[in-house]
Amino acid sequence: MAAETVLNPTRLVIAAILGLILLLVLIIKFKVQAMIAILVGAIAIGLIAGMPTADIVTAVNDGIGNTLKGIALLVGLGSMFGAILEISGGAQTLAVTMVRWFGDKKAAWALGITGMVIAMPVFFDAGLIILIPLAFSLAKKTKRSTLFYAVPLLAGLAVGHAFIPPTPGPILVANMLGVDLGWVILIGIFCGAFAMIVAGPVWGSICGKKYYIPVPEHVANQEDFDESKLPKFWTIVGIILIPLVLIILKSVSGVIPAMAGLLPLFNFLGEPFVALLIATIVAMLVLGLKHGYNMEELEKIMTKSLEPTGMILLVTACGGVLRYVLQYSGLGDVIGNTVSSMSLPLVVLAFLVAALVRICVGSSTVAMTMAAGIIAAIPGISELSPLYLACVTAAVAGGATVCSHFNDSGFWLVKSLVGMDEKTTLKTWTIMETLVGGTGFIVALVISFFA
Repeated sequence: MAAETVLNPTRLVIAAILGLILLLVLIIKFKVQAMIAILVGAIAIGLIAGMPTADIVTAVNDGIGNTLKGIALLVGLGSMFGAILEISGGAQTLAVTMVRWFGDKKAAWALGITGMVIAMPVFFDAGLIILIPLAFSLAKKTKRSTLFYAVPLLAGLAVGHAFIPPTPGPILVANMLGVDLGWVILIGIFCGAFAMIVAGPVWGSICGKKYYIPVPEHVANQEDFDESKLPKFWTIVGIILIPLVLIILKSVSGVIPAMAGLLPLFNFLGEPFVALLIATIVAMLVLGLKHGYNMEELEKIMTKSLEPTGMILLVTACGGVLRYVLQYSGLGDVIGNTVSSMSLPLVVLAFLVAALVRICVGSSTVAMTMAAGIIAAIPGISELSPLYLACVTAAVAGGATVCSHFNDSGFWLVKSLVGMDEKTTLKTWTIMETLVGGTGFIVALVISFFA
C-alpha cells in the first residue's frame, strides 16, 4: 500500500472537482465509455493534485486488484444462477403462484414482491422482459391500464436490483466499505420492502387511474402461460433463499453466543462466494438437469450469461481506482474533516453523492461506484458499526436509483416495453424510481440513528 501523500488541501479539492467534472463531461458530452472516463478522471485528479506518478500507479493497481477480488466471483456466480432461474421458468412460477395467492384484486402486491425477489439473482433488464407479459395478461383480463400492474412489477425489480445482494450493486458498495453482506441483506430487505410498497402498489394504483395505457397489440393475442411446464413454487423459493440464509447465518452466528459452536461452519458456508456456488450447483441440478437440459446446454447458457459481467466488473474496478486515488492523495481526510464540521451524517452524504452522479450520468452502477469510492476514502470508516455501514450502503443504493431520465437506458427500455411516450414515462417511471430510492434512503437514515 502506498503511503498517503501530504498535499495542499485547497489544491486537493480543486483537483477532485476538476477531475469529476472531466469524468462527467466525457460520459455525458462525448459519450466516452464509463470505464475509460472513470479511469481518466481518477488519474487526472491525482496529476492535478500533485501526487507522485508512482503513487498514482499504485492507486490504480490497488484499486483494480482490491475491488475485483471482493466481487468478481460473486458477479459471475450470480449471473449464472440468474440465467438458470430464467431459462427454467422459475421467474414465471413465482409470479403466477403469487398472483393466484393474492387474487386479481391484490395482484399488484404479488407482482411487486415477485419483482423484488427475482431482481436479486436476475439482472433488471432480463427480469423485466421475463415478467412484463404477466402484467400485460392481468391488464387484459381486468381491462385496466397496464400501469396498474407494470409499475408495482417495476418497483419490485428496481428494489431487488438496487438494495439486496446477490445483485452486484450493493455487493460492490459493501466490498468497498468493508461491511458484512449479512447486514447489507437484512437492511436491504427492510428498506426495500418499504420502498416497494410506496413505489409499487401505492404509486401504481395512482398511475393506473390517472394514465390509461392499453395492452400492446402484439401481446393482446398471445396465449396464456402453460403452467404445467413450470417448476414448483417452493422449489424456486428454496433455491433463491439458499445464499441469503447462509450469508445471514454467518453474520448472526458471530453475535449469538448459543451459535458459537457453529461459527466455523457458517463462516465457511456463509462466505458469499461459497453460498452462491452452492445455490448455483443446486439450481443446475434441480432446475437444469431435472427440467430436460443436459450439461452441454447448461454450459452454453451459463457461459452466455457471463457476457454482460465484463462491463460491470471493469466499471466497478475503475471505481475502486477512484477510491484509492482519493484515499492516497489525502482527499479522504479533507472530505472527512468537512463532513465532521458540517455535522452531516455519512448516510446523507452517501445518498446525495450517489444521487448527483445518477442524475448527471444515468448509470446506477457508476453512481454506486463513485459514491462508495468517495465514502470509503474517508478516514475512520472501518471503525463504524456493521449496522451503520449497512445503512450507508442502502443510502448509496437509494441515491443511485432516483431520478431515472433520458440518460438512463432503463428509461428507454421501460418506455418501449410498456408502450408509453416520453412525457408519460417521466411522470410514471421517473417518479417511481425516485420513490424507490427516496423511501429506501429515509428508512436507512431512521435505522442509522439507532446503529
